Amino acid sequence: MASIRKRGGTWQAQVRREGHCATSKTFRTKAAAIKWARDQESRLDDGEMRAEARKEPSLRLRNLLERYEQAITRHKRGKAAERAHMGAIYRHPIANVSVKRFTPAHIANYRDDRLSVVSPSTVRREMVILLHCLRIAAEEWQYPVPKQCFSAVSRPRESAARCRRLMPGELQLILDECDNGPSYLKPLVLLALETGMRRGELLSLTWRSVDLNQGLAYLKDTKNGEERTVPLSAAARDVLLSMAGISGKVFPATPNATRLAWERMKRRAGIEDLRFHDLRHEAISHFFEIGLSLPEVALISGHKDPRMLLRYTHLTAKSVADKLFSFSKEQDYAK
Repeated sequence: MASIRKRGGTWQAQVRREGHCATSKTFRTKAAAIKWARDQESRLDDGEMRAEARKEPSLRLRNLLERYEQAITRHKRGKAAERAHMGAIYRHPIANVSVKRFTPAHIANYRDDRLSVVSPSTVRREMVILLHCLRIAAEEWQYPVPKQCFSAVSRPRESAARCRRLMPGELQLILDECDNGPSYLKPLVLLALETGMRRGELLSLTWRSVDLNQGLAYLKDTKNGEERTVPLSAAARDVLLSMAGISGKVFPATPNATRLAWERMKRRAGIEDLRFHDLRHEAISHFFEIGLSLPEVALISGHKDPRMLLRYTHLTAKSVADKLFSFSKEQDYAK
């Protein structure tokens, strides 16, 4: 505490603080003595706060990510994929940056570092997680994260929509090599092409959710979380009938086993740059090519936004030319 006392024609200010030597100074006026004492106490307080901060472990980004993973990520359907993206953040030096010293420059450097290694789409997914984590930390958990850190950093542009269709002869190569793999692989591929279902939706399918008499498959576990009823083509029903299941999963395989079987099949067939999800693109594009309307295709695919559906739909110029040619023949414009 500071003490101010008059000594003759001057004023003496003295500041004592436990753990520090007492300091004093003499002034001509009482006001000057009080001001000096307050300045000294302020300096001592600042020094004690800095010393206390050095004693406490610094909160780092990885601590926020760990809390985010427990509070947010583990409740998501896509938690496995999100944790894989978070792994990239954990491995980067940004994970060890103190939250108090965090700036938009740290995120920009992370973005640029990752763009030199992976695609813009991957970096966007990682940044979505990172920025949401920082926003939650600041707004809900009350951590000292500057708002600019999750609002002032631009994300890479979305990559152009993938446009991979099956090339002539590829389907036969795939089916031939499926015969050399697990017994479930060939019907899985055929159903993907006939229904446009995602791999996860196909693997979640049970025999109790399939009605072969009415030609319907009921999906409860979908990407957007909403149940969906998928109409089955005659070819899809034939595939399911050939499997002759009664109970349990239609495809008793894990996502990882399916992924590995798909990759081995591609190597045997000599096919490159083809993902299982491309079969969904192929199916949806085929639905349009055979004349189904946008609402009809949306019913099958489960898309709620027509713009997203169009991103998945890639008509071939040849199919459009054939349709125009047929139409012109019917109208007989040549005459």
